[in-house]
Amino acid sequence: MTEEARSRIVDAADALFYARGFGQVGMDAVRDAAGVSLKAIYKQFPSKEDLIIAVLEKRHGMWTSGVEGRVNAIADPVERLIAVYDFLADWFCEADFRGCGFINAFGELGAASPRVAEAVRVHKAGFQAYVARLAEEAGAPASLAPQLAILAEGAQVTAAIAGTSEAAAQARAAAEYLIAGALAAARGLPA
Repeated sequence: MTEEARSRIVDAADALFYARGFGQVGMDAVRDAAGVSLKAIYKQFPSKEDLIIAVLEKRHGMWTSGVEGRVNAIADPVERLIAVYDFLADWFCEADFRGCGFINAFGELGAASPRVAEAVRVHKAGFQAYVARLAEEAGAPASLAPQLAILAEGAQVTAAIAGTSEAAAQARAAAEYLIAGALAAARGLPA
């Protein structure tokens, strides 16, 4: 199978899974959307779970490049932490926003699929490590990073459920407050 055909399958599955849910999409729908045969799909992805893992790998790359692109455009270390929430604000305004694909996958499949649960955990741990690196670069204590990551995760869930992008601005404001307090405490100043 060519890389182009494999990409078409993953892209089609991603769009369908994200829009309708993993359990609601059969391989026939993926076949139709990708324009390839079921035999070709199953040759590349022996099970639907294998295809879901490939979709999550694609989503991980999209998330990582999106967040890092937004953060890397900023020079100031403190503003780089805030840029994570600006990325979220842009993402939440996209017409097809349906929440975090990883949170969706875990909610729908995590209990039944150890592979999906592990892929989600690896992705979320990677994000937490990234935020920890940004916090360290800003001179903040290590305890700030998980707090900021939880704000970002909660904003994703809230935005998906509420159907609005307001959670990004609310999480950004809370992050600014937490960052200011953590930096003041690190410098021995009153918060």
